[in-house]
Amino acid sequence: MTNSNFSGISCPAEKKAALPISSVLLSILSGIILTASFPQWGLSFLAWFAFIPLFISIDNKSPSHAFKLGLIAGLSHYLTLLYWILIVLGHYGHLNIFASIFPLILLSLYLSLFPAVFSILARSMDNPRSGLIVTSCSWVGLEYLRSKLMTGFPWCLTGYTQYRNLYLIQIADICGVYGLSFMIVFINILIYYSFFKRREPYRGLLKWHFLTALLLVGGTLVYGHYRLPNEKMKEEYNYSLKAVIIQANIDQSVKWNPDFQTETMDIYSRLTRSSFLFKPDLIIWPETSAPFFFQSNPGLSSRVFSIAEESGAALIFGSPAYKQIVGKINYLNRAYLIPPGGRTEYYDKVHLVPFGEYIPLKKLLFFVNKLAAAAGDFKAGDRINPLNYDDLSIGILICYEAIFPEIARAEAKEGANLLVNITNDAWFGKSGAPFQHLSMAIFRAVETRIPLIRAANTGISAFIDPCGRIICAGSLFKEEVLKHKITVCKSPKQTFYTRFGDIFAFIAIITVIAQYLWIIVHMFPRTRE
Repeated sequence: MTNSNFSGISCPAEKKAALPISSVLLSILSGIILTASFPQWGLSFLAWFAFIPLFISIDNKSPSHAFKLGLIAGLSHYLTLLYWILIVLGHYGHLNIFASIFPLILLSLYLSLFPAVFSILARSMDNPRSGLIVTSCSWVGLEYLRSKLMTGFPWCLTGYTQYRNLYLIQIADICGVYGLSFMIVFINILIYYSFFKRREPYRGLLKWHFLTALLLVGGTLVYGHYRLPNEKMKEEYNYSLKAVIIQANIDQSVKWNPDFQTETMDIYSRLTRSSFLFKPDLIIWPETSAPFFFQSNPGLSSRVFSIAEESGAALIFGSPAYKQIVGKINYLNRAYLIPPGGRTEYYDKVHLVPFGEYIPLKKLLFFVNKLAAAAGDFKAGDRINPLNYDDLSIGILICYEAIFPEIARAEAKEGANLLVNITNDAWFGKSGAPFQHLSMAIFRAVETRIPLIRAANTGISAFIDPCGRIICAGSLFKEEVLKHKITVCKSPKQTFYTRFGDIFAFIAIITVIAQYLWIIVHMFPRTRE
């Protein structure tokens, strides 16, 4: 074993020693800075420095200490990022504060394992030659695993911090959000090496690291400038239609009250009629905007059909649904499309929300009541299918599905030329979660180069163009009617990301594995014949 590969990895004297307070504080600082780079704080520039305190804290530490410090950094990050879970479980789940804290801590502990493992990998790969690339790839690989393991929870991956930097995020149509995560960690390590690893051989290699960073960031910005709207895009996106978002701001505490259903329909009818002078082609209501079983409630369903017919536009809305299979009723979260004079189509949500639509680890979390209204757990839909109207092929993303790029990719591969995200973020209350949710949805438009319309019950509703630009957005907890003339491409070309998915993340994982295999092979001296 050589120091160039595993510098400081073996520290026997440190194993029984307590963690230095300074290292613990630096780890906590790292987690808090990373949280501040996400919405609602939105200090996105901090992401480019957020890992540096963690790198300082784990310098010359043993693997066990590096793991603990990474776990502390993760906890300080996720507890401050996901605090809104207390609102969801406490206010709407009617749990006391102690019962609400437990799932938050449990989830945060699980998510903190990823930065904890990353800290071990970063410490072991303290190598001036390959450290920047391999450590950055390690972070990307762990983010990808987080998005897949245990149904996946890719909430607020590092790259999402840059959602307002249009020139940077255009690269997502090639490598998804993971490309930005890689770049952010790479720059963090470069700054760390520059100011805290100035001794040889780090100093001698810094000029090459800076050149790599210049090519990486500069190339991304040049590509972003090239991909932003131009004359060619105007020629391709030449089919225009008038779209309307209805944000009714229905209070979650009364949303599922049967006595309030008629009033809910009154609000949607009033707001929708107020848009008729705009002569819309497409009207979108949010997730479960019809808080009843549309398929079996003729009284209230007739009102929905009536407003759709009166508008002369296609109407998209959400409603719970059910199917009876072998004597058992399965409940579904469904989006309907009622076209003018056409046949009603629907899409059933394929990726459900833990605690909102089903309870994971039921035996362990037996005391947590399901938050969504239905007489049983929701079941996932069995296929991804765009809804068709005229020259539109509309890929539906229901709520939580907007944070999973593979669902938008599947819709695009099925021919979708417009993405519609219907959601009900009322669960989150007045927290940072609605802003976080919006920031992730923006990447789905960039990855597929398909415009996205986001209709949210209490906000934030928005029109987003294929480059991730927020054209028009509403406010939180306010009745609003958003109107915009959007342009779509009738037959959009599939982007590199749509065709090949997360190949960048796969390459990152392979890079890390290959590096460690190389190290293992060279750990043992060759036997001389």
